[in-house]
Amino acid sequence: MSDFTRERKEEQLRVNQVIQEIEQQEHSLVAKTTGLKENVIELRKDFWEDVTVNLDEPDDVIETQASIKQQAEFLAERERTHGNVSEQLKTLELLKENPYFGRIDFIEESAKKADQIYIGIASLMDEKEENFLIYDWRAPISSLYYDYSPGKAAYETSEGTIEGEMLLKRQFIIRQGKLKGMFDTGVTIVDGLLQQALGNNASTTMKSIVATIQKEQNKIIRNEGSRRLIVQGVAGSGKTSAVMQRIAYLMYRYRGNVHPNQMMMFSPNPLFSSYIANVLPELGETNIRQSTFLDFLKDRIGSGLNIESPFRQMEYVLNRKEQNEYDVRLKNIHYKSSLDYKDTLDEFVNKLKKEGVQFRNITLRKRVLISKEEIARYFYALGEEMSIPNRMERVLNWLLKKIEKHQDIEKNKDWVMAQVELMDKEDYAEAYYKSQEGDEVDSGVEEEFLREEVTRRIFSSIKKRLIRYAFVNVLATYKKLFQDFKLVNEPSDWEEICTFTEKILRKKHLTWEDAAPYAYFQDQLLGATENRSVRYLFIDEAQDYSMFQYAYIEFLFPYTRMTLLGDINQAIYSYASEKNPLLVDGDQEKITLTKSYRSTKQIVEFTSFFAPGNERIEPFHREGDKPQLVKLNNGRSIEEIIHHVEESRDKGYESIAIIGKTMQETKRLYSELKGEMKIRLIHEETYSFQKGVLLLPASLAKGIEFDVVIIPDASNEAYGKDRDQTIFYTVCTRAMHHLVMLSEGEESRFIQMVPEERYERRKA
Repeated sequence: MSDFTRERKEEQLRVNQVIQEIEQQEHSLVAKTTGLKENVIELRKDFWEDVTVNLDEPDDVIETQASIKQQAEFLAERERTHGNVSEQLKTLELLKENPYFGRIDFIEESAKKADQIYIGIASLMDEKEENFLIYDWRAPISSLYYDYSPGKAAYETSEGTIEGEMLLKRQFIIRQGKLKGMFDTGVTIVDGLLQQALGNNASTTMKSIVATIQKEQNKIIRNEGSRRLIVQGVAGSGKTSAVMQRIAYLMYRYRGNVHPNQMMMFSPNPLFSSYIANVLPELGETNIRQSTFLDFLKDRIGSGLNIESPFRQMEYVLNRKEQNEYDVRLKNIHYKSSLDYKDTLDEFVNKLKKEGVQFRNITLRKRVLISKEEIARYFYALGEEMSIPNRMERVLNWLLKKIEKHQDIEKNKDWVMAQVELMDKEDYAEAYYKSQEGDEVDSGVEEEFLREEVTRRIFSSIKKRLIRYAFVNVLATYKKLFQDFKLVNEPSDWEEICTFTEKILRKKHLTWEDAAPYAYFQDQLLGATENRSVRYLFIDEAQDYSMFQYAYIEFLFPYTRMTLLGDINQAIYSYASEKNPLLVDGDQEKITLTKSYRSTKQIVEFTSFFAPGNERIEPFHREGDKPQLVKLNNGRSIEEIIHHVEESRDKGYESIAIIGKTMQETKRLYSELKGEMKIRLIHEETYSFQKGVLLLPASLAKGIEFDVVIIPDASNEAYGKDRDQTIFYTVCTRAMHHLVMLSEGEESRFIQMVPEERYERRKA
């Protein structure tokens, strides 16, 4: 028997022993959780029976409160224990399928014997809790696996650096408890395990890739010191995967101190959120808060205004070239995406300290209780030395006191009795019982109660609106910037921008480039509640944020640690700003990922010739077909699309994406293709990703990978302008295994940049 065969048998035997241990621990926990669940149910059912309730004397009230608190704490402790046991069971179930993926033999400098360290997605100790059978991939010692090859090695702990020598580094492929593959490896985790992971068909969701984390990705994952971490990664470099593992690492590293709701991620669209949603649960962690930046702004601004999405803004720019306002709109986008516009807003807010803030009347039944002029006089009488938000708070308290007085006055008016007659039977019953509380029945008490109840309810809604600062007319105040405000440094196109903006605002509509500035302006008036609860913020596709949007995020989260990840080559909204958050210098660390793992070597080499940025792109050595350019004749695009879809299915590909430049093009294709094949149209409101034949616009494909990508129109007419370069690059780099480009007439000038030997050219 060869050494390799013997070692493989020994490793399989260990796998069997570990799975047996997992099953024993599962059995013990199931027995424990059954009793706990019944115990929790009983405690809930008998909660009040076990509480001493006596409210006769003050001392009895205190005793009752203590009894309720004690019983509530006991119930909460039982529920927590039950929840912890359930989480442990989930982790054991994950480990049973694939207990671990790596092993390192490490001997510390002063030790006589090497430790065998097996690494998996979670830690597992033996039944006596004396020895680790599996180490969590996030544990300090596990970093050896990702960062070193056999030889001298070291890792950091809370007590200092541990140095020693790695004698062995081994990788496993375990499926359903069976050892399918085993090999010893050197510097990087490549070839066997990574080849297998990359060679698979595209999944409907992003998977955990802890077994294949590369050294440069591990730097991102374990980075703890940087307040701002910038990750510039070429298409398919695993930046999103790395940041998801980073979230899992931080939750492990600071367990007990950082809760999932203290972490937040801005995703580009709902489809992408769905695509990455299962990574953390796969690692045994709870998902963090996810939102698109659009939804985040909608929550801050409120429901009174309709906000254009970035998707709609892009569709406008790409489609509506003949409109009279098109040039003005582009100027509007450029200016309001810049930090110059932030300076303009700050200048305007500074002037509002003296005059110009618009208020609303406080009304009741179409009568003005407190006029907007009276509110303005009180506001400006407070003096410029006080900030606008602080003055607003003072105004709010003043208004609430005045409203209380109006409530007392209105209570005795005739209209109140008319409202009393419309009240429910329950209200009358309660009023009757109130009138019976004294020694004698008092009908006056009954009427007084009903009057108070009517006015309380009506004035309650007024108070709620006041607390939300509805007495401030933010929109009317914002409009004044474009009506009669003179800028110190007026941009050359300011008059056109003002006319355009006024017209849009009259419709209670905010363009995407106005959304973040409006939210910032509103916060400057009403006060921004600094979001101290968010300790870690992750921004994916950061290249698509304008400088104004990024400055606003910095303004809102001044104490939050941020991770920005993106690819400057894929800045499809690049017309929004000449600068980009990924390129900004400052107090931040930048990690660049240059190796692309998603696509085959042939696709990566093809796209590298027209990659818009200057970043170096290294292909991973996974062979495949050359990209294919099909020259169409007499508009045969539909027939060619059908042919390539069928050919891809025959080869076993499960995820086939037909990616149009715009939604307009995509919808047109859908109407022609839906009768020919089973096809799914992906649009802005699509929330789930499924396998099959998908039809979608370029902007919704970002961050997602497909087995096959078909570009229905790769002509120079479609992709010939400078701004089209990032879009075309993004679309091409979605393909894992095969890329097909159809072109009637001259092909895109970006294809023409590529030497002909790098792709196949044929006629339809």
